[in-house]
Amino acid sequence: MRARQRDDDLLRMQRLARNGGTAGLLRWLAGRADGWAGIARSDGTLLSASGAAPSGPLTAPADVPDVPRLIAEGVRALTERGALAYSHDTGAHTVLLFPLPGPHDPHAEGRGAAPLLAVVTPRPVAAGLATLLADVLMPLSLCREAEAVERKRRRVDLAESRGREAVLHLLMTGQLSIAQQVAGALRPRLPDPVRVCVVECPGDSRDEVARVCAEADGGRSWIVRCPVYARHLILVSPDGGTATDEAVAALVDRCVVGVSERVPLADTATGYRQAFHALAVAREVPGRHVRFGAAPEPALVVGTAGRRWAEALLTPLLTYVPRRAQDPGSQELAATAASWLAFSSHATDHLKVHRNTLAARLRLIGELLGLDLHRLADQAALDLALRIRATPAPVCTPDPGPANDHTSGQRDGGAAPGHANGAAHGLDEVLRRPAVQEWALRQLAPVAGAAEETLRTWLRCEGRLGPTAAELGISVPGARKRLTRLETVLQRSLLRPPSARYDLWLALRARESAAAEATS
Repeated sequence: MRARQRDDDLLRMQRLARNGGTAGLLRWLAGRADGWAGIARSDGTLLSASGAAPSGPLTAPADVPDVPRLIAEGVRALTERGALAYSHDTGAHTVLLFPLPGPHDPHAEGRGAAPLLAVVTPRPVAAGLATLLADVLMPLSLCREAEAVERKRRRVDLAESRGREAVLHLLMTGQLSIAQQVAGALRPRLPDPVRVCVVECPGDSRDEVARVCAEADGGRSWIVRCPVYARHLILVSPDGGTATDEAVAALVDRCVVGVSERVPLADTATGYRQAFHALAVAREVPGRHVRFGAAPEPALVVGTAGRRWAEALLTPLLTYVPRRAQDPGSQELAATAASWLAFSSHATDHLKVHRNTLAARLRLIGELLGLDLHRLADQAALDLALRIRATPAPVCTPDPGPANDHTSGQRDGGAAPGHANGAAHGLDEVLRRPAVQEWALRQLAPVAGAAEETLRTWLRCEGRLGPTAAELGISVPGARKRLTRLETVLQRSLLRPPSARYDLWLALRARESAAAEATS
């Protein structure tokens, strides 16, 4: 009978070792001993335990065992006597100590001694308990070793993930050379040109989807776990490779993929915005994957006058020198502004800063530029200026001749540096350029009638759902549904950042500005 019980216990240990690990084995041991079980260092420090050490409810206070002290005494006894186990009676309890077998890290365990299995059980000790404890030592030791290896693997994975995230952050802020240097230690090499994919994973399957993505394109894509959206993967893939978006959407149920146009590696931020907009459309189509439609960036069509306007607007920010060395400098503030405009409040996750730090930086940016960053108009102006700055000058559409150039007489874009009204006036001049007018028409072409009224109202209400619904005379869910339909029509993300609201505000402003000039 006892042999049968031991066989059952051994099978139970093996199952717990596979499924419950160290914690599961200790809980089971505590139940079998009708007491407490734990693993401790030789100095009595607990490494893991089945629960709290025995206390008041078990016995009278005078009989409560002092587990750390007893472990320390047991270690001395084991060392002095060369014993393989130690038993000590303390009134109503017996403390049993067994050194765990196997290799151990002397730095982790202290003094180079093996950790100890400690069990506190009521007296008299149950028959067969000592044998049970001797049998469980090896599974328990193997569990601890496996868990230690898993912790190291997770630390390595976390370090690599953070490294990839840092490279992506550098790419998104235009620091290409530094990104390539940091990426040199990782695999694969950063491609150029690229297509950016944003993959929305179902549930908690992001790690599994990352593996599928790596297999689908032969490991050629730079895969980053999005620091802002917990279900998103960002893939920076070489142009002309396999159709990773189609493969992933087909292989992973409920996985949604948006893909950018082909962009230079230096324009990864543009590619990300495009992929995110495509993702909003992909959620509504049966195939669950969409590639971004052709649409030029506004920064590409503003011409040299637009570049002068952007330079004038951003000069106070880019020339800012902090009073203290620990305060953010101009480049960090510019990166903060770009991140906040792209991710809104989620910029705290992207920048790894506290929300109060983000708020303080935004206040400083607004003061330096003379902008009210609570207003959508000023946000759109700053977003355009930062995107113009990030766009290489040679790829911008050149200004037309003097006869067609409405801004040729304004050397500084009509904007006094750091003055919001001047910035708005200079922006209107830039938006009247023929190339910008053509861009605006393309942006707004799919929208007409009630859809245009919904869009105008939403932008007039600073992109907030509540005021938009109130002005339209509908419920908030109704307003959200209308905007979701607009996302499909425009093929742009509206409700989740990075949103197309800045581009749409600029397009409407360009059209209104041109109409006002025509009637004046």
